[in-house]
Amino acid sequence: MGLKTFPGGIHPHDAKNFSKDKAIEQMALPSKIVIPLSQHIGAPAKPIVKLGDEVLAGQLIAEAGGFVSIPMHASISGKVTKIGKFYHPTGTMLPGIEITSNGEDKWVELDDDKNYLDLDATEMKNRISAAGLCGMGGAGFPTHVKLSPPPDKPIDTVILNGVECEPYLNADYRIMLEQADEILAGLKIFMKITNAQKGMVGIEENKPAAIKHMKQLVKKEKDISVVGLKLKYPQGAEKQLIYAATKRRVPNKGGLPMDVKVVVQNVGTAIAAYEAVRFKKPLVDRVITVTGKIVKEPKNLKARIGTFYGDLLDFCNGTTEEIGKVISGGPMMGFAISTLDTPMTKGSSGLLLFNRQEAAKDDEHTCLRCARCVDICPMDLVPCLIANSVRYEDYDMAEKYGVMDCIKCGSCAYVCPSHIKLIQWIDIGKIKVSEKRVKK
Repeated sequence: MGLKTFPGGIHPHDAKNFSKDKAIEQMALPSKIVIPLSQHIGAPAKPIVKLGDEVLAGQLIAEAGGFVSIPMHASISGKVTKIGKFYHPTGTMLPGIEITSNGEDKWVELDDDKNYLDLDATEMKNRISAAGLCGMGGAGFPTHVKLSPPPDKPIDTVILNGVECEPYLNADYRIMLEQADEILAGLKIFMKITNAQKGMVGIEENKPAAIKHMKQLVKKEKDISVVGLKLKYPQGAEKQLIYAATKRRVPNKGGLPMDVKVVVQNVGTAIAAYEAVRFKKPLVDRVITVTGKIVKEPKNLKARIGTFYGDLLDFCNGTTEEIGKVISGGPMMGFAISTLDTPMTKGSSGLLLFNRQEAAKDDEHTCLRCARCVDICPMDLVPCLIANSVRYEDYDMAEKYGVMDCIKCGSCAYVCPSHIKLIQWIDIGKIKVSEKRVKK
């Protein structure tokens, strides 16, 4: 069977070779961390510790702020030294909890429930919720919420997202090579919770070693398959991945994967789910790619949540020249940040560093009406018209053109010959339309 894909999209230069062949390394224990209370879609977590409290790694330090929220746990042992606002990977200042290490790395007690697959779906989901899992591909949607569709939305397929279509990033690729057994264990947990009859792992063709390895492991699994995908961005977006793997089309205007009987989870989230259900281990670490032409030693690091980006870069021996730009995440959908005193979160997939020449901005020019943005939009939108509506503050027209359906993949801006900042204009439109809806 040939490789599958979706309509639209682009193929930016992937720049993955900097770190693609670098095995995962364990990051040194940081001396200080900050646990942001907003690492996910939904309500921020609420602190349950106070200044001066001694905490263990894995200890609950903030409760979920509602159903669409997740709890937070200490990722190192030490003392709570500040509760306040800190730099956040979205480029803003948000509440968090600072912990200074005692250098001992003492943990809460974890269990090994070897019969974890015999647990009922409710107990599995409760353990996932208690462990503070959210999507680790970037969006950060609380995992237990995704696994709780309403009764009238039955799920028949769980798709694991191993696409990692963003340039530069290799964290998911490395865990598929090095922790494939845990990924499949997590997939089986998701299938049991949702009562899905079919499981899939979607992987793009630029990861042939991962495809081969995963296919070998699922040979004896009659309900699980590996789907090879053509190389195209943004194939890792939920709606595009679902269409590529199943040919089911999630509707625009607020449609969700559950509307077509599908749940999508990241491969990293699958590992975290396995650890949560079997060992009751909270999500306190993850693999992150630190890379760029100017990074002395690009690496894929297993690091504690809350580790400062500056510490990650130091572990890679710094840069070869002056830093021009820093991005948290991938270059297409990540956030430019102003300081390396920013902590990584559960959704931090990459830390990218560029020199001044690479970071140089092009001036905007008049739209040429070339329609390149229309041709490649994976959501069948007309980005230039949306952006123009926002520019002239006609937010009703922007909403009519589908501004809220934009997934902010950046494909339109990438191909625009006039260098129009389409995503920035669309982002403003999303904010304004959301504000309008709240007022109504």
